[in-house]
Amino acid sequence: MMQKKYILTPLFALAGLLPGQTVELPAATDKPKKEESASAVLPEIVVTATRTEEESIKVPAQVRQLSAKQLQERQVRSLPEALKELPGVNVQKTANAQGSPYIRGFTGFRNLALIDGIRFNNSTFRDGPNQYWNTIDSYAIDHLELVPGQGSVLYGSDAIGGTLNLFTKSSNFREESPGYFFHGLTSWRGSTAEESNVGRQEFQFGEGGKWGLHLGASLKSFGNVHAAGIGDQPETGYDEWAYDLRLDVALDDHWTLTAVHQQLRQNDAWRTHQTREGISWHGTTIGNDTKRAYDQERSLSYLRLDGHDLDNSLGFIDAASFTVSLQSANEYEHRVRYDQPGTPPPADRVDYSQVELRTLGLDLQLQSDTSLGRFIYGVDYYRDWVSSGSQRYRRNGTLHSMGVQGPVGDDATYDLLGAFLNYEVDLGSRVHLFLGARETYARADIGRFNNPATAAAVDSFTDDWTNFSASGRMVVDLDEQDHFKLFVGISQGFRAPNLSDLSRLDTALSGETELPSPELDPEQFINYEIGLKAETEHFSGSLSYFYTQMEDVIIRRPIGGNAAIKDNAGEGYIQGVEFTGEVRFNSSWSIFGHVTWTEGRLDQYPRANDPTIRQENASRVVPWMGRAGIRWQTADRRIWTELVSLSHSQYDHLTSGDLRDTQRMPRDGNPSFNLVSLRGGWQITPNLGVTLAVENLLDEEYRYTGSGSNEPGLGVVGGVTLTF
Repeated sequence: MMQKKYILTPLFALAGLLPGQTVELPAATDKPKKEESASAVLPEIVVTATRTEEESIKVPAQVRQLSAKQLQERQVRSLPEALKELPGVNVQKTANAQGSPYIRGFTGFRNLALIDGIRFNNSTFRDGPNQYWNTIDSYAIDHLELVPGQGSVLYGSDAIGGTLNLFTKSSNFREESPGYFFHGLTSWRGSTAEESNVGRQEFQFGEGGKWGLHLGASLKSFGNVHAAGIGDQPETGYDEWAYDLRLDVALDDHWTLTAVHQQLRQNDAWRTHQTREGISWHGTTIGNDTKRAYDQERSLSYLRLDGHDLDNSLGFIDAASFTVSLQSANEYEHRVRYDQPGTPPPADRVDYSQVELRTLGLDLQLQSDTSLGRFIYGVDYYRDWVSSGSQRYRRNGTLHSMGVQGPVGDDATYDLLGAFLNYEVDLGSRVHLFLGARETYARADIGRFNNPATAAAVDSFTDDWTNFSASGRMVVDLDEQDHFKLFVGISQGFRAPNLSDLSRLDTALSGETELPSPELDPEQFINYEIGLKAETEHFSGSLSYFYTQMEDVIIRRPIGGNAAIKDNAGEGYIQGVEFTGEVRFNSSWSIFGHVTWTEGRLDQYPRANDPTIRQENASRVVPWMGRAGIRWQTADRRIWTELVSLSHSQYDHLTSGDLRDTQRMPRDGNPSFNLVSLRGGWQITPNLGVTLAVENLLDEEYRYTGSGSNEPGLGVVGGVTLTF
């Protein structure tokens, strides 16, 4: 086992390093890493923006990162909430167990999530805010990268607002000394404002340089959220468990075989805004349902063969990766509702619905470094198998109906096949060109669904689509020391209609029923972006402007009777400016922050049974968002504290859809808020760390735009981590 010099493992799982991983503490004069809380000395290396390792400042796009250290310092409760302090991100929460980030104005299935580069999105993801990203255990993630803007050329359908890549924890066996090693971590997190407890246990063992196994398990209990001004919010708590394992084996100095499995289960997670347990806030209405709750379970297993620095052992191929993955996603809904509001309890109707999905994924990526430039190319394929059904019956036991389908069409398959190429070449010593292209084939085959055009008769459907997208980006070095960069780019993007677009039969907005809508076409996007990046000894920052043009966007068309269908009638744009900066005065003091402005327009059908389209503001796009903070840490970084303020401007340009969503949208729009938090930590010994945070110091009464419940008021969040 390697001798420990100093373990920076977490203050509440703090350190950015896995248990037992060791580093030399930086000298006081070392330059901090370019992060919003300066803490490391090595350049930021990212992979998502180009599908290969590159320094963040050199890639032709903005990249937002959260290291393991930052995730742990911020005492992240869930994955969506981990993103709430990133520039240009608003995390909408339909419920406490559900979080959906708005990234550059897009949410739901117009943002793409990856786990270790494997596509997490599937064909049942629905429009607007959804809960799926909340089914990924944030405690199993080592670090993450978010690339705002379109990533369709590199990653295919859905990568419009942003591409989030989540990197799982491992044993880091290649960094261990020869011989066997064993490490462990035990951590706890507790919060007073949500009456929650989270326990985490990890083990890493193996043989240094040869193989390593990581095992982890999380057990979480979340109580009812206590919000300023309104107190406890009933049925906002839920329970969750998760486990993850990862085995890495070095086949030789160049090839590594990796096997991963992770699984998560959530129980009795309510959507309170559609039930009588909801609380009216600034004029929102309360639903009629007695209960609407979800049990959710997901898993991911994959096997990957990865080779780097191949030294011509495969001819002209310098790096190669082949991945086979299998995912499952099961969603079970229990809903008790009134058919006729105001009638006695015997009129209650109990609904059960389920969606069970399996996804097979294949991904081959190759890299060739030639005298003409670098080529990154490959193919990827994903197939979904979907089973979806429902039952309805009266409380007295009399069967009311057996549904033909559940939330999406039953007995369905969905295929995505793509081939991509990314080419990098230097045009002289200071100009770097990035060109990309992707050809995609998508196919939907639905065995059974309720076709509204045939009076809800059982029907089947098959359709397919092809798309070609291209991109061109450039980075210009503005100085010889690589401190300042200019980047520009234009990228085509698309989103193929998925099973939710084509066959969804479920509630949308506040009681509106979304009906199946076959015969849809892909959505088309073009993104333009220009920006500056800076990285000096005492300052890191970026400034960028983006404009996203939208065509053939799938939008809802109300048809009366609280029902809506969809068609490709939307055209519009989203644009914005994003500024981030950090000033490091010395090794102890720094200030940091960001400010973003975003706005957009999109065609909508404002009235039922009216074919007239008008252009409205893009829904739930918060115009101004900002973050500012000051940080102090000791020279050895064992003790740290920071004061952080997160602000959102008022959202009051309500769309016709917002006005129909009365259970989540206040009648005068969502009020502005300023959330102030004080947090800090102390690595007491090399093996024991603690953190303490006072969240919402001003006890602000607030909710994120479009959310179904309020956020916690003044509360204390504490954590303890023991490593061995």
